Amino acid sequence: MKLKGIKLEGTYKIVCYPTCFEIYDEKGNPIYYEENKGRWAKWERDEKGYVIYYENSDGYWERSKYDEKGNEIYYEDSRGFWAKWEYDKEGNRSYYKNNRGTIIDKRVKELTVKEIEELLGYKIKIKGK
Repeated sequence: MKLKGIKLEGTYKIVCYPTCFEIYDEKGNPIYYEENKGRWAKWERDEKGYVIYYENSDGYWERSKYDEKGNEIYYEDSRGFWAKWEYDKEGNRSYYKNNRGTIIDKRVKELTVKEIEELLGYKIKIKGK
């Protein structure tokens, strides 16, 4: 069975209310919602359960990508907004950039003495050397 492009296979929970109904996957995540007046929304998830696509009856959609640790690394929507993230080894956001010009860079960069001197414009002395 297909419902607004969603292929339904397996076991699903359907909850009916007087004005709408909702469909949940086997893990309890919402995958579809529809009102009696025709408004609807649908969610698609990856194998880990993260929302990778959302769409509604107003034509709005959003898409996300995740790394192997489950961190969101890319987002875009139907209004033209996009954002990218990078994470450090501990899973903390270390870099963020979006199409509106916002950049937040918390990445640690290790520089050699020569690179530091080039940035400063003069030679530095290191104690004990």
